[in-house]
Amino acid sequence: MLLFQTLHIHHIKNIATAFVVGVFLVSCSSESDAPVYDLVIAGGTIYDGSGSAPIMGDVAIIGDRIAAVGDIPKGVSHNYIDATGKAVSPGFINMLSWAPVSLMDDGRGMSDTKQGITLEVFGEGWTYGPINDKMTGLMAELTGDLGQEITWTTMGGFMEALEASGITPNVASFVGATTVRIYVLGEDDVDPTPAQLVEMQNLVREAMREGAVGVGSSLIYAPASYSETPELIALVKAAAEYGGGYISHMRSEGDRLIEAVDELITIAREADTFGEIYHLKAGGRDNWPKMDQVLEMVEAARAEGLQIGANMYTYQAGATGLDAAMPTWVQAGGQEAWFARLRDPAIRARVIDEMQRPGDDWENLFYGAGPEGMLVVQFKNDALKKYVGWTIAQVAEDRGTSPADTIIDLVLEDETRVGTVYFLMSEENIRKQIAKPWVSFDSDAASIATDGRFSDQGAHPRTYGNFARLFAKYVREEGVISISEAVRRLTSLPATRLKIRDRGLLAEGYYGDVVVFDPATIQDHSTFDQPHQYSTGVDHVVVNGVQVLKDGAHTGAMPGRFVRGPGWPGHQP
Repeated sequence: MLLFQTLHIHHIKNIATAFVVGVFLVSCSSESDAPVYDLVIAGGTIYDGSGSAPIMGDVAIIGDRIAAVGDIPKGVSHNYIDATGKAVSPGFINMLSWAPVSLMDDGRGMSDTKQGITLEVFGEGWTYGPINDKMTGLMAELTGDLGQEITWTTMGGFMEALEASGITPNVASFVGATTVRIYVLGEDDVDPTPAQLVEMQNLVREAMREGAVGVGSSLIYAPASYSETPELIALVKAAAEYGGGYISHMRSEGDRLIEAVDELITIAREADTFGEIYHLKAGGRDNWPKMDQVLEMVEAARAEGLQIGANMYTYQAGATGLDAAMPTWVQAGGQEAWFARLRDPAIRARVIDEMQRPGDDWENLFYGAGPEGMLVVQFKNDALKKYVGWTIAQVAEDRGTSPADTIIDLVLEDETRVGTVYFLMSEENIRKQIAKPWVSFDSDAASIATDGRFSDQGAHPRTYGNFARLFAKYVREEGVISISEAVRRLTSLPATRLKIRDRGLLAEGYYGDVVVFDPATIQDHSTFDQPHQYSTGVDHVVVNGVQVLKDGAHTGAMPGRFVRGPGWPGHQP
């Protein structure tokens, strides 16, 4: 409630300021024929992001800011977007994006831009800073064959380099707890000494001053899984000193889901800051009934006064790598150590044995989805690309090997974690989650083009369709939430939680991030069989006052910026 009140007060202040400016501009326009506004989006149904009922009207922009919302006189701009019969809303915020590398390659961010995304939020455990000399090789591996020169050493430095490269969407980021851990401790299963923990906290503080919005973790993956709760509390406390929060791919989304939610709430409580669950789900049929208890736990924490929320994608399948099908102990020390262990027959036999049953202290997605529910979608090795879109069961049959042996063989032959889709979730739970007012949305994917570098690989359909699907299936077809509420969840809700100033509402003084879409026709088209298909129904997108999508086509504009969080000195008014 406090955050909403703060946003509302700031909103009122901006309205007052813009009113004075608007009066001045209109008075000037009476004395000359010069246009008053740089852009007017005219005649649309305005959903302002607050969740309130829409109004008919116009949105006027000067420079990178909204100057007026309401009934704008005709002839006050040379640049108009006709929004008649369409919805006009703030730009959408993707709460979990994996677009850093794809934006380096193609700054247009096509799959998200065509869905109305104007802000991508990074940081699920891993970020592209801070890095030290030992991590530059890992960084080069993660950026692949882009030929990207590593010129930065901090999280903020990377974000500035990304902005300078030319990008369409705005970008923001948590600082990755995994990255901080590797920087100080490497990739082994060790605990930090008190001095090392202070060093880790100082890295978080540096990232917060550069503009991070908090700390992000991904606790099912090595080496993040080696972090214990007190370590995470210490890092999040450092972020909270600057107004930052905590967001997490929790330690379990399946067999130990309840315990994992309890840990996240504990961390947020102890650090006295907000806590956010990444891609909320109950994975595995046996765990589906746990979702009701999870929702009750979050609402009880919120009633206690804690700022707990979640984000999600709108599909029954998730996507990660085949590393999530193996125990994390075998992955200690990084990929080369992992591959070396898997080549040892005795260790391989032990890994296969553990893959056949629920993980006692690790998240076993192989057990949760089964070989028929695992779709391999991404390989580096050209010889393996014929298997893109096959299930592990199908690959195993083709090779004449067991599913567990097949998984290990694919990892070793590709020398990657092998991108994989896991079918794990319940449609009934998806509807229950969407209905909760504290749930926002994410793609958990890169932002790519149908004709780009990554189009020869498989992809999860959430890459192209997550946000359009929300409006098409869960708003228009099933009526789980209203258009106004869906817009709020994609705009002011995440902006408020992340303490991002002047974004998330169509209000005077706010940045000119605007989407024009047709609620009657917006539609996802990407499928698991044919993922590389754009969504339709978003006609126009404006970022920082610059039109980047016109009649569904990219304009070539790259006005995206690094949007900084509450710890950045320039964040304060």
